[in-house]
Amino acid sequence: MWRHIASNALTFLVVLVFLFGGVLIWAQNEYVSEGPLEQAICVQVDRGTNFRNVSEDLAADGAVSSAALLRIGADYAGKTSQLKAGSFLVPEGASMEQIVDIVTRGGASTCGTEVVYRVSIARATVQVRELDPATGRFVEIAEFNPAEDEVPEVYTSVKTEADTRYRVALAEGVTSWQIVQELNQIDILEGEIAEIPAEGSLAPDSYEISPGSSRAELLARMESAQERILAEAWANRQDGLPYESPEEALVMASIIEKETGTPDERFLVSSVFVNRLEQGMRLQTDPTVIYGITRGQGVLGRGIRQSELRAETPWNTYVIDGLPPTPIANPGRASIEAALNPDDTDFIFFVAKTLDPADGHNFAVTLAEHNANVAAYRALEAQREN
Repeated sequence: MWRHIASNALTFLVVLVFLFGGVLIWAQNEYVSEGPLEQAICVQVDRGTNFRNVSEDLAADGAVSSAALLRIGADYAGKTSQLKAGSFLVPEGASMEQIVDIVTRGGASTCGTEVVYRVSIARATVQVRELDPATGRFVEIAEFNPAEDEVPEVYTSVKTEADTRYRVALAEGVTSWQIVQELNQIDILEGEIAEIPAEGSLAPDSYEISPGSSRAELLARMESAQERILAEAWANRQDGLPYESPEEALVMASIIEKETGTPDERFLVSSVFVNRLEQGMRLQTDPTVIYGITRGQGVLGRGIRQSELRAETPWNTYVIDGLPPTPIANPGRASIEAALNPDDTDFIFFVAKTLDPADGHNFAVTLAEHNANVAAYRALEAQREN
């Protein structure tokens, strides 16, 4: 009898082991397999919460099939104590393993609300945007000019939320004076700016910031980024260019930046100016005249007078030979690369095709061709005035 009982107990134990093993295999497969989420969602992890609350929220949102299994898997991976506060995008079909990694790996929030401080040539704006998880695109909630408009309530509200992200976005071609002016208007930044950085030394780009960030440190990041871009482009430049230093190339890049807003034309415009330098011709470019008038402190806002074309300033390339002594703006990477890798052309003239700058320019080799292009442009101006 005892032998029979022992045999049954052993059988039961074997079955139990197999069942337990099967459950483990199922649980492991469930943890790493594609999840039930049919559409991406934004999951908010509040500061001070625990993994139980997060797992139950995820189960309620349909992101996981079992809150308990999610917690067990996270605990086995040693990640239940590594929750990071913020708002995180959980993609469609994310596995439990992927979700645990998303809410524990840290870094900036990947969804939710974003405030973008845009510094452009003509004006500065503040945008409040919300990420739509379904499309992965930001939807604008509010936009205002801090110097002119009343601050919307939504901006004041989102600044109190811990997971709001902030960026400063610089447009190509803004001047250092403009950048400093606008950084001083950003109310979440702190500290004084001792002096305006050298023209051309700041890289137009997008920079993550946070409440309490230092204005001076942000400028230092912009300067370091521009130094890296210029050094890399200089190391990969064409042979035989008429520049004696990277700084001269930066001056040329700033002129290219201000002359064309059409990306495909930068290398053509560069070729014109390089050809003119090599032939001993003056550059004769209007943006250098404007910089001599404004010193980069705002937009001219009117046409250039004939007297200004003849005025002697350090930057007026209708008067001076060669390049100006400093850049006339902060050029972006593309213009720097164009200055150091111009197209191989014989062009030495160009003029706008139409009254819309987005339409680009007509390029010419001879003065006769150029005069014909200018005449066509003047005709368009006359039509507009009539």
